[in-house]
Amino acid sequence: MSNNHFKRGELYSFVTGKASTAIARNLQKKFNAAGLGITIEQWSVLMQLWKEDGKSQQELCKSTYRDKPSITRLVDNLERQQLVKRVPSETDRRINLIYLTKQSSKLQEDTIKMAEETLNEALEGVPEERIDICREVLQIVYDNLK
Repeated sequence: MSNNHFKRGELYSFVTGKASTAIARNLQKKFNAAGLGITIEQWSVLMQLWKEDGKSQQELCKSTYRDKPSITRLVDNLERQQLVKRVPSETDRRINLIYLTKQSSKLQEDTIKMAEETLNEALEGVPEERIDICREVLQIVYDNLK
């Protein structure tokens, strides 16, 4: 028996992430207004490097859920903006490790603050227990499909 309690249009909107898209658009507007010159996609790469600097491009693919061509393009653009640098691995010359620059480290505090503000705006009026339920359900959906 199906657990699908959505009308067809509602299901598609839910699955495509209307809320996620709205949050990303709002955050991008904040980045633009602050003159940061980075995209949400670039920021997602920087976030992974702020968690652990010196990841390979393959590790960035996994941690950002993007394919190799997308990560290559994002890293190329971040490198042009002098926000990251590629350093050849000492153990495997085929691998480049991606490191943050001082310039990108300056963005960390401001962008994370903007992201927290955006999430607080998005979740305004939503009771904490519903946020917990939503997180749990979305984790189950993710686990079912990975």
